[in-house]
Amino acid sequence: MLKNTIISISRQYGSGGKELSDILAEKMKVRCYDRQILYLAAQEIGAESVDIDSVNKLAYDRGNIGLGGITGVMGMGNIPVYNQMFLEQARIIQKLAMQGSCVFLGRCSDYVLKEYENHYSFFIYADREFKEKRAKELYGSATVEELEKEDKNRAEYYQYYTGLKWGDCNNYDMMLNTSRISLEDAAELILAYVEKRQKDD
Repeated sequence: MLKNTIISISRQYGSGGKELSDILAEKMKVRCYDRQILYLAAQEIGAESVDIDSVNKLAYDRGNIGLGGITGVMGMGNIPVYNQMFLEQARIIQKLAMQGSCVFLGRCSDYVLKEYENHYSFFIYADREFKEKRAKELYGSATVEELEKEDKNRAEYYQYYTGLKWGDCNNYDMMLNTSRISLEDAAELILAYVEKRQKDD
């Protein structure tokens, strides 16, 4: 595998995407970047508090502005703080990608890095029954309806900042249903795909 291999993972809540990203990073012997990008972005825009609630509010609280969105990832200007957060996250993602191989989880990284060489994006999803079982086992009292509400939020966030539909197969190199395959096998399948692509290119 090439030294500057970048993998982006997007996932439905409850599909095991976080664990899969960690497995991939471990197999590749690289870092996996997820929520820490939010904290770095909050610090860069001068947020007074970087606790989890404050950072989430900075990143996701767009009020009642609908889905008009922005589709660029360059420049700040006099723009709302949630847009500043996204643009700063994009800058950090691009900077990290330039430093060498790594795995990104979420953060619209598939879109932010779509023009980067040796970047591969994957969407992880699962059957409702599988997510319902994981909700009971791993998320305490969470219901599958609550998981699906979070997915709706992710879809709106993705559309707002990219102009694209979250989970559309046209936006990813591959989509994997983790209801039908173990996370370990899913990681091996992703790595085999990447290695095959790099060998053929």
